Amino acid sequence: MSFSITVKQKLFDLSTPRVMGILNATPDSFYAGSRARTEKQIALRTNQIIEQGGTMIDVGAFSTRPGAEQVSQEEEMKRLRKTLAVVCKEQPEAIISVDTFRPDVAQMCVEEFGVDIINDVSDGGLTGVANVPLEPEPGELPQIFHTVARLGVPYILMSVQPTLRDVLLGFARKVSQLRTLGVKDIILDPGFGFGKTVEDNYLLLNEMEKMQVLDLPTLVGVSRKSMIYKTVGGNADTALNGTTVLHTIALMKGANILRVHDVKEAVEVIALYSRTMSATTP
Repeated sequence: MSFSITVKQKLFDLSTPRVMGILNATPDSFYAGSRARTEKQIALRTNQIIEQGGTMIDVGAFSTRPGAEQVSQEEEMKRLRKTLAVVCKEQPEAIISVDTFRPDVAQMCVEEFGVDIINDVSDGGLTGVANVPLEPEPGELPQIFHTVARLGVPYILMSVQPTLRDVLLGFARKVSQLRTLGVKDIILDPGFGFGKTVEDNYLLLNEMEKMQVLDLPTLVGVSRKSMIYKTVGGNADTALNGTTVLHTIALMKGANILRVHDVKEAVEVIALYSRTMSATTP
């Protein structure tokens, strides 16, 4: 399915799948290859993502992996200010997404640095994700929804639900809430690894094309996750081959954005997939 979102006051086409490269301004994200703490490391990672064919840079300063350290809002903002200053200087035309569940952090990133997309892994504040706030009271909409609506930027809504049925029901309800507030550009992330067992992850991936009923673009984040190495052995450092396999399946199931650690390899997957899908008999 063909989709587009409005970024930098222009339509950004998602009819060909895109790659979002991960840049973690954290000391404890589960894959060390995505971490960048010094200005030099941040600049190198920023330029690497774009040079290898990524079109989006997803910056995070709060690890949501199980057992991750608690990070205060002040510390998250401090990390992001340092990182975004370098990212914006090195690649001012890049599409920048910030991975946060905090409304005040989202506001700071958009207003001070012109961040283009807010990537919220908390399912709008739902319980079930490590280190994130509780679900809003009945009848109240998540504060992050109000903030994104006011900022007028695209919003990535991730699910922490375990089954496709629950994912779809939750998305349908929250998309309606976002539309009521005036949010125009919504991207759905089924949330592989969040609130799900390994088996849940694979069941969801196998049925992911059914998400197209919601008529919204889909982001998939499976890069080097434990669902890979808990199945084939190894660890995050050895999970690139498995990541490539799952990226291929995700594209076949309708993914529009791949959120990845290894940009070059993901870009190649998309090129080969697109070449195959466009091949015709002479």
